[in-house]
Amino acid sequence: MPRDYVLALDQGTTSSRCMLFDRTGHVRAFTRRPLPLQYPQPGWVEQEPEDIWRSQYGALREALEISGVSAREIAAIGITNQRETTLVWDRHTGEPVCPAIVWQCRRTAPLCAQLRADSTLCETIATRTGLRPDAYFSATKLRWILDHVPDAQTRAKRGELLFGTVDTFLIWKLTGGRAHVTDRTNASRTMLYDIVKLRWDEELCRALSIPMEMLPSVVPSGGVCAAAVLDGVEIPIAGVAGDQQAALYGHGCRAAGEGKNTYGTGCFLLINTGETFCRSTHGLITTLAAQPNGAPVQYALEGSVFSGGAVMQWLRDELGMISDATEAARLAASVPDNGGVYLVPAFTGLGAPHWNMYARGAITGLTRGTTRAHIVRAAEESIAYQCRDLVEAMEQDTGLPLKNLYVDGGASGDDFLMQFQADVLGAPVCRPVMAETTALGVAALAGHAAGVWSSRTTLAASHAECKCFSPAMAQKTRDTLLLGWQQAVRRVL
Repeated sequence: MPRDYVLALDQGTTSSRCMLFDRTGHVRAFTRRPLPLQYPQPGWVEQEPEDIWRSQYGALREALEISGVSAREIAAIGITNQRETTLVWDRHTGEPVCPAIVWQCRRTAPLCAQLRADSTLCETIATRTGLRPDAYFSATKLRWILDHVPDAQTRAKRGELLFGTVDTFLIWKLTGGRAHVTDRTNASRTMLYDIVKLRWDEELCRALSIPMEMLPSVVPSGGVCAAAVLDGVEIPIAGVAGDQQAALYGHGCRAAGEGKNTYGTGCFLLINTGETFCRSTHGLITTLAAQPNGAPVQYALEGSVFSGGAVMQWLRDELGMISDATEAARLAASVPDNGGVYLVPAFTGLGAPHWNMYARGAITGLTRGTTRAHIVRAAEESIAYQCRDLVEAMEQDTGLPLKNLYVDGGASGDDFLMQFQADVLGAPVCRPVMAETTALGVAALAGHAAGVWSSRTTLAASHAECKCFSPAMAQKTRDTLLLGWQQAVRRVL
């Protein structure tokens, strides 16, 4: 039976998705399963590892059922995932030793503050990993687990415990425990991986007392790295990439200066810098871009907004102000402006370019005339303002003005938000018809490696049509709004 299909597993923070592509590039099935988050203490965010696995495997099974495609027809599997989320499990039983610590979690902020006090260590981290000491990254989360789970450090040194980001855990489960691997893009988010020499850094592991025995093998993003077993059939896992690098690849941003922004739970803006390690002086980080096996290593500048779509989830789930994103856009458009109200969603601190782990959220400018619509509009606008701050930092680092911004992710479907984003940027915002560019990118990596598509651009080209939002805001209005935003941010800092 010919193997004409590629499965893309897209494991995100609040849901697990699966897309099935056929040889012509058409989507034969798209499934989604929700994934709960836990907040055991203020600033802490966790997930149950088995919930991650069950939701992703359930989405996979549902996609096959809907499409009628069997495991024997799958040529390759690609996996893309929420990055930095940290898991530790028993090598022999596969049992997790504790809940997964999600990328948003800030419990290790005190440890990061200690690391920042060592200027020599900070410089080593920056020059080797492209990162900075922050609770966002995996290394201190792993250190916390080793410190707080009984006997974890001793067991890890004996080789009994394994560390992995979500991609590693899914590969472990899909292969029945036969493969303990990650790809370069996910490794580059741990704060333990040298992105110049492309290897785990012994000095940094020593500095954090991380036993290297528990670290996975690192492979290129594109290329067969393991074999999943599904219904008794072995299927090559041929593409693995962190979600934001997968989206960059899915947008076709393969040349220096090309960039995208993903509007998910957080917002993540990446600009490809080619084969140049560009170190930011404006609060951004440097990371590895996804590349097929054998291709030259490429880097990207990245800015991360911790609370993007999470702002709208908060309005819906915690405050009960909206029922869904459609209602949010309608309410935001029902008032002519924000009425002087600004919402700074620093629920888990502020990411780039501020990197303040202790900042917390605030709503400013409230008056007796403030309505629910004004607060909802301020929430929508906060996403665009935070992304605009990232673009400004990237322009300062690269010296290149933004020509246009390619967008994807759930919140990119909000026309009000996309138009406001174009307005505050003063540049066009382009949204592909195929909004799931994260899954598209990893499918392209896997399908090319497996020979389903002969060219790296074949699949992406079939989904290249975009809707563009052009800026329509007067410069004076833009300047006034940005000044109000900057004042609000200063208050939470």
